[in-house]
Amino acid sequence: MTAKQIEQNYAAARERYAEIGVDTDAALKSLDAISLSLHCWQTDDVRGFENPDGELSGGIQATGNYPGRARNIEEVRADLEKAKSLIPGRHRVSLHAIYGDFGGKFVDRDQIEPAHFQSWIDWAKANDLKLDFNSTSFSHPKSGDMSLAHRDKSIRDFWIEHTIRSRRIADEMGRQLGSKACHNLWVHDGSKDITVDRYLYRQNLKDSLDKIFAVKCPNVKDAAECKLFGTGLESFTAGSHEFYMGYAVKNGIMATMDMGHFHPTEEVYDKISALLLFTNEIMLHVSRPVRWDSDHVVILNDSLTMLAQEIVWAGALDRVNFGLDYFDASLNRIGAYVIGSRATQKAFLQALLSPIAKLREAEAGEHYFERLALLEEAKSLPWNDVYNYFCHTHGVPVAQDYIADIQKYERDVLSKR
Repeated sequence: MTAKQIEQNYAAARERYAEIGVDTDAALKSLDAISLSLHCWQTDDVRGFENPDGELSGGIQATGNYPGRARNIEEVRADLEKAKSLIPGRHRVSLHAIYGDFGGKFVDRDQIEPAHFQSWIDWAKANDLKLDFNSTSFSHPKSGDMSLAHRDKSIRDFWIEHTIRSRRIADEMGRQLGSKACHNLWVHDGSKDITVDRYLYRQNLKDSLDKIFAVKCPNVKDAAECKLFGTGLESFTAGSHEFYMGYAVKNGIMATMDMGHFHPTEEVYDKISALLLFTNEIMLHVSRPVRWDSDHVVILNDSLTMLAQEIVWAGALDRVNFGLDYFDASLNRIGAYVIGSRATQKAFLQALLSPIAKLREAEAGEHYFERLALLEEAKSLPWNDVYNYFCHTHGVPVAQDYIADIQKYERDVLSKR
């Protein structure tokens, strides 16, 4: 597609949308302000650098064995840079604590420091990126089935120290990069079979969180992530939705909602407006749960479309933090980044291009036929011509052109690993 074709198609789309009262230029400006946090663990199947040849544990599993997995910090960064070059807009990178620059030495998790992530901060500055951070409770000898909720105080203290140090690292990232870093706390704590001490474990978890958040980190946006259950921990999860929703509201932190962490019949979009009435901000992990928490690559499906609509229609774009969270090892990992990121952007663009004023007018007047008709007609409006123009103005490949670019990177780089 030539530049002239892209621009002509956009001009026609802009005129068509104007007929229904939608300003495409304003929609693109709003889309440009949405920063996605690209999850570094898609590059290497959640291996990290602490023990890259170790087994994943704590309900974490990456399926597939597609060649080209990143094996070290240089390859992770190269893959992230390549993905960034194919995604329009300005974005962030989310790191787990196991991705520190440890210089080939073992550094236990209760000993990590900002110095282990200074090279990441320098890299982010050089690549016009901001950073987010996640403490890492899984794949460690002291993980087991419990961490912050453990009966053993010494185990709890280990993970409390790790999480405090993780937040201090995030604080340093936010300070140096001039943008508060989201620190997301997720622990797998639970039980495979029936437990009689649910209250005890949740009390332990609450006490651990209280100690963690007592340490003030002014350059951090704190978030805590719930889960329905974990693999091998099917009967009980200490950090349920109700637990973290209550804790977040009471303590003024963000609740993180992962699209795969709920019952298959639940939709995260319906929780947005409910939580935003009681919290200032929320964190989202955008994923695709084919079979519950299967972490498939995000595509433009109904769940994603409804999520974007709810946020845009609630006027909450500036109160939601967007992180991607999937790790598919069955296909080209750079392609996974680009497909998922572009799908997320397309969903939000569609929501921004919806004739919301006319829809609200129809609903207020109880004109439900007209409301449904407008919603249906909006689906076939030329939104993709608007997105192609967005890519074009950001100097990244338009439409399917990114496929050839990724194929070349696979031939030149990934195939040699």
